[in-house]
Amino acid sequence: MRGWWQDLTDLVLPAECGGCGRPRTVLCPECRASLMGAAPRRVRPVPEPPGLPVAHAAAPYEDEVRAALLAHKERGALMLAGPLGVALAGAVRAGLASGGGSGAPVLLVPVPSARRAVRARGHDPARRIALAAAGELRRAGTSARVLAVLRQRRAVADQSGLNSRQRLDNLAGALEVAAGGARLLAEGGRAVLVDDLMTTGASLAEAARALRAAFAEVGDRPQAIAGMGDPNSTGSMISAAVVAASPASFEIIRN
Repeated sequence: MRGWWQDLTDLVLPAECGGCGRPRTVLCPECRASLMGAAPRRVRPVPEPPGLPVAHAAAPYEDEVRAALLAHKERGALMLAGPLGVALAGAVRAGLASGGGSGAPVLLVPVPSARRAVRARGHDPARRIALAAAGELRRAGTSARVLAVLRQRRAVADQSGLNSRQRLDNLAGALEVAAGGARLLAEGGRAVLVDDLMTTGASLAEAARALRAAFAEVGDRPQAIAGMGDPNSTGSMISAAVVAASPASFEIIRN
């Protein structure tokens, strides 16, 4: 009976902070500050993959932030989706503000995980965080919803251990927009690709390619793209936001 009660308590009150392990808190104040204490910034990996949309991140992928993302993704600490979603919402707002579209409706398009990874984890981390981010955006007065229209069209290898060039090759042509997805995006507002983490940028670049291909097939330049920079510029047609990115991608300053 005591063991059953302890298991139930752990479902309601987390056993430890996802960032540092402090007991009985989802995310302690210090780890929350690491995640959301600084203004989200634009991030650019090196080398920058072709077609990568303008991306903003809430925090560098290191220390407590890295621990919290891994706890949510790999260890099933699902209550971390709340604070991670708040951080993602901040990155979305930063991107919209930089593109002059902070007042427009927002469509969050999560980058899908591999099916085998979703089965192994029991959840899709990016989609779960996207739903939390959409709720946070709505509470702050921004019309936002999640459209999980991207799907994998073929199997891909595990990305861990691959360099940036290998990741691009591994993901080339791997994603597509589900039937009818382009029309849903065209009817909705501003499309923002979202993910929990950006390292080389290969996943976001492939996701953006899939969206552009879908829009080209319907022969339309939707509201989701119009106004987000020059529509003829590959890098500015689609925006992106992530919870965290590699620290080096924050340090690059380009004109």
